[in-house]
Amino acid sequence: MKIVAKVILCLACLAPGWLMGQDAKVTEILSKNLSNIPGKEGLMITVVYPPGAADPIHRHNAHGFIYVLEGSIVMQVRGGKEVTLTPGQSFYEGPDDIHTVGRNASQTESAKFLVFLVKDINAPVLIPVN
Repeated sequence: MKIVAKVILCLACLAPGWLMGQDAKVTEILSKNLSNIPGKEGLMITVVYPPGAADPIHRHNAHGFIYVLEGSIVMQVRGGKEVTLTPGQSFYEGPDDIHTVGRNASQTESAKFLVFLVKDINAPVLIPVN
């Protein structure tokens, strides 16, 4: 009984952040094993944040290169400065960074950005962090 209660408590704590991340629409553009970097792949995705959408605190365990296509997004990694990015601007997060802020800057318009990740082959794209 105690184990079941702990599992339910853990799920209840994770659910709000997990649900917020569900607002974003992620589309894979390209995935390619990097033969000259054993065990690594390049992954290109687009992310669309609906108005007011936000991600939970997370990490990628990858080198992440972000380029804003439409709208405006707010990004921050732990220990870094919060920045608001508009079309044509970019952001980087490293494999050890904790992504503390990732959200649409607008409550009325969608935002779209391109993400290029260099990560371990078959590793998850996003890992929630408490």
